[in-house]
Amino acid sequence: MDLQDQLKNLFPDHVSENISEETNNENGLWIQDDPIICKYEKRKGKPITILEGYTGATEDFKQLAKELKTKLSVGGTFKDDKIIIQGDYRDKIMSMLKAKGFKVKRVGG
Repeated sequence: MDLQDQLKNLFPDHVSENISEETNNENGLWIQDDPIICKYEKRKGKPITILEGYTGATEDFKQLAKELKTKLSVGGTFKDDKIIIQGDYRDKIMSMLKAKGFKVKRVGG
């Protein structure tokens, strides 16, 4: 018996609201309804991939950045609520995020 069933037994006349805009993934990251924007830019002649639009906790986004950098074996940073990955890895990053349950939107180029 889960928590919802227990609450229904305690309060049978209560109408539950669907507040769960975000749900928790098995990795501890918050999955959101809005897609994460994955875009490509060139800075100083070098390609970078930028991920932005995550609405969860900052620590979760930093954890996601570290995991992406480790799996891709590339450098990058987390700055101003954006993940910046060195190189054009949009396809790999998008497939990794979709496997985790995120919605991803490709922007640029």
